[in-house]
This record gives sequence, C-alpha cells and structure tokens, in this order.
Amino acid sequence: MTPVEAGLQGGSTRRRTPGLRREELAQLCGISPTWYSWLEQGRDVSVSPSALARLAVALHLTGAERAYLFEMTRKRDPDAPPAGSTDRPPPSILAALDAMIAPAYLLDRLWTAVGWNLAAERLFGRWLGGDGDPEGVERNLLRYVFLDPTARRFILDWENRARRLLAEFRAETARHPEDPAVQALVAGLLRESPVFVRMWEDHGVLEREGGLRRFHHPLDGPLTLEQLTLRPGGRSAYTLVMLLEPGEDAQ
Repeated sequence: MTPVEAGLQGGSTRRRTPGLRREELAQLCGISPTWYSWLEQGRDVSVSPSALARLAVALHLTGAERAYLFEMTRKRDPDAPPAGSTDRPPPSILAALDAMIAPAYLLDRLWTAVGWNLAAERLFGRWLGGDGDPEGVERNLLRYVFLDPTARRFILDWENRARRLLAEFRAETARHPEDPAVQALVAGLLRESPVFVRMWEDHGVLEREGGLRRFHHPLDGPLTLEQLTLRPGGRSAYTLVMLLEPGEDAQ
C-alpha cells in the first residue's frame, strides 16, 4: 500500500520501500511510532479495541482479516454487530435447501431452525413439521431435545446424543460468552429441565461433528442416517445440516 493509497499526501519521494513506513502507519492510527513498533514486535502492551479498529481501517483490512486481528488479540470489534443481533438467512441458502433431496435444515447461532426442506419436515415431524399449534412447536433444537417428550422416543440413544449435542453447543458459543440471547436460552433450560442442569454442569465440550444418527420415526420405523454438517461461507452464524443415506462401510 503506497502512502497515496493510504490517504497520505506529500512527504519525501525518496523511499527504500513503496509501502508505508511505521511512522506513517502510526500517524494514520493516531498512535506513537514507538508504541506501534512495540505492537508490531509482539511486546506485552495493552491495546484498545479502538486502536485496533483504526489500524484495521488504515491497512484496508478485509472483513476476514479484521475479524482475525480481533480474534488474535482477544478483543471485541467495536464495529461488530451487537451481541444478540440477528439477521435473516440469505435467500441463496434457503433456495439451496429446497434443491436438496436429502433432509436438510439451517440453524442460527442459537441452534434455532430458520429454514428446512420438505424432507426434513417429514423426518422431524414434531420439531419442524407444520401439524398442530405452531406456537407449541419448539424450533430451537436444544429446547426440542430437552423439553419435548416426543424427542426421547424419536432420537435413539437419547441420553448420549443429548449430552454430545450440549457439549458441541457449549464449545461453539464459548466464543461469545456475553451474548444475551445465548445466556437467556441457557437460563431458560436450566429452569425448565433438570436433565439439562445435570449435563450442563459436566462442562463437556466437543467439536461439531457428523456421524450416524438413529431415529425411530412414527411412520417409517427405525432409521439410520449419516449427518453432514456444513458452515456456509461468509455466514459463520449459520450451520447447514444434512441427513444422508449412510454408505455401506458406515452401516
């Protein structure tokens, strides 16, 4: 990045490098050259989120680069959306769900289903189906698993699956411990489900993984499907889950 590209005018034309000097970058960020040098050298200095934000702007960082900068320094980006804010899933992902033959659904950061196809609606009749009172259907996966009595009959090996599901949720939401929506969801389950309390106090954490899932469908009987979990690019708040027919070596 040249000084002109960075918005600096004038200065010496004799340069050993076409890029910005430390002094120029420090000027753009509104910090001292010495302090910036310490930051660049990785010294143990306290850097404020606002200073990091100015640095990201001065360097013209992309969204991914800016997010990585704040993640590495364990600071919260002051320009990031407020914790608990929501946005709608992009139409392209919802269209992809409809194009899939296998059961597929989309979860938001709270693991509430925000989209699904007809195959998923048929498979997860109580959770995603349209029968009955819509207000009484739990679209949140954790609330469905722990509070809906039909889940224990539908999900085979319910105890183990519920424990692993909760460990995956804890690991995924640990990056945003102050999210009020996550806190409200957990607080509600702690009040309403003694089993949730017991499993939550285990403090288990697991990476989100696929594998075989076994169900007892009220119409189709016992089913064994292989779960594939995907994270749509650029939409880290969403998780796409597909249930496929397992390969011969997986059965």
